[in-house]
Amino acid sequence: MNNTFTIIGSTGLIGSELLKLLLNDESVHIIRPLNRRSVVLENDKIQQKIIDFQDEAAFREAIAGSKAVFVCVGTTSKKVKGDQNAYRKVDYDIPVKAAQYCSETKVEKLLIVSSIGASSKSRNFYTKLKGEMEEAVAGFELPSTVFFRPSMLLGARQEFRLGEAIGKALMKPLSVLLPENYKAVQAAFVAKAMLLAAKSKMSGHQVLHLKEMRQLAESQ
Repeated sequence: MNNTFTIIGSTGLIGSELLKLLLNDESVHIIRPLNRRSVVLENDKIQQKIIDFQDEAAFREAIAGSKAVFVCVGTTSKKVKGDQNAYRKVDYDIPVKAAQYCSETKVEKLLIVSSIGASSKSRNFYTKLKGEMEEAVAGFELPSTVFFRPSMLLGARQEFRLGEAIGKALMKPLSVLLPENYKAVQAAFVAKAMLLAAKSKMSGHQVLHLKEMRQLAESQ
């Protein structure tokens, strides 16, 4: 049985939580983090791959043989110094290329972190980009593609994000007034939902907001 799980973005907020879950899951035999630079990961399950995501052959080879591929990448305007093309290379190009290579190498499941409000018709750059990414990925018609659309993520990031800190402070007292899908959510919970979806019989093109993620967790 193929039990190789690949993570793109294993050092991020959701990806790092997902890595912990996979390490503690006895049914998972091989964990394949794909990173731009080497990260200290000491565990017999881990087969770290250091690649340039613009190197198509290396990217495709790193994905081949996976049972499921998790895409948890994401950048910020600050990191790319406001360059929308650079932003697109991370939040659009990497997930879409991953979908292409999953299709070409017959990967069963592709699970991607998107965003609440994702829509190609949005006037907001970020949610529009996420919507365009979802549409492009869905075009590959994989056996199972699942998009996760959380709102604001809670958890300890490696870097400080001022806008996110302000958002969290404002959202806390207003949480009871927000629709369920717009409530802040722990990154660890999203990671758990991703793993549950990867191990489920979910097929076709699925979009999970917070409500559906909770339903999935409760069903297990």
